[in-house]
Amino acid sequence: MKRVIILGSTGSIGEQALDVIRKHPARYQVSGLVAGSQADRLQQQADEFNVEHTALGAADAVRLIHDVQADLVLNGITGSVGLAPTIAALEAGRTLALANKESLIVGGDLVTGLAKPGQIVPVDSEHSAIAQALRSGSRDEVRRLILTASGGPFRGRTRDELREVTPAEAMAHPTWNMGRVVTTNSATLVNKGLEVIEAHLLFGVSYGDIDVVVHPQSIVHSMVEFVDGSTIAQASPPDMRLPIALGLSWPDRMANVGVPLDWRSASSWDFAPLDDETFPAVELAKEVGRARSTYPAAYNAANEEAVEAFHAGRIGFLDIVDTVREVVEAHATPATLTVETLTEAERQARERAQQALSARTR
Repeated sequence: MKRVIILGSTGSIGEQALDVIRKHPARYQVSGLVAGSQADRLQQQADEFNVEHTALGAADAVRLIHDVQADLVLNGITGSVGLAPTIAALEAGRTLALANKESLIVGGDLVTGLAKPGQIVPVDSEHSAIAQALRSGSRDEVRRLILTASGGPFRGRTRDELREVTPAEAMAHPTWNMGRVVTTNSATLVNKGLEVIEAHLLFGVSYGDIDVVVHPQSIVHSMVEFVDGSTIAQASPPDMRLPIALGLSWPDRMANVGVPLDWRSASSWDFAPLDDETFPAVELAKEVGRARSTYPAAYNAANEEAVEAFHAGRIGFLDIVDTVREVVEAHATPATLTVETLTEAERQARERAQQALSARTR
């Protein structure tokens, strides 16, 4: 029986992870639960799964990871506050099922340097799909990775048509039900930019060999193209329980996790190139990724500040990525990469973002 700690247990990833475990009680024991808030719901979860060790907040998550016996930590926290728990899980030698992409992106070489081969298992649907497809060939047979993007609620619109869109419109994602930050990031394509950086760090593929294609049905979750011209795609209905289950059981599969595609019904899948002029966040993320050091931390921190300002009605939708670019272009890297220098880089990026946002305030 595998012992599991779930971080972000009351969020979307955490709730779905517990749903998977609920259906496979003989395989998993929940050793610890950590939530960012919702203490009442956390207690309900602890009672149902007979969990003695619970905590509220990322700081207490670090203590719990070090103190509680576990084989695997599922990090489903949202935002860069997940960095310290990610580092704690790696240092403790736990397998890390990673849904908190920001901690890998912000931590960069610091996180990958701590991880042993196979210690990080991706939970994002795109990176889970790539990990599955990569089992079809050796690393030197890979030509490129293709990440799919739904295109969000504003797919097909021009830049001018996005100037006056509202927070409510940005939250109307056509496929996934996610939190405010992730859903907004999907609308701006910042989320896909972060996933490009994540793919580079997870799989060691150069940024020039990572592409993004728009696929509104969200059935093909990502693809790997091999040197012989073959492309291997992972396809399934849009349900995060599948990549979560694989994160818990990797490299094995569990039965009866998701509903398979219905091949008896007619359907069409569309693919189109990304409009980089309207959605420049992905190309900006590649620039940031190539710069390495604390640049991805600045990109992420500035975006978090800008998303909050957008939802507060202070700025327009296009101002989000414009603010991120302004902050990144003003960023300077420290001499060494440590948790402390990353923290300071984030602080400075948030401060610059607030200054830029003040100048843009409507």
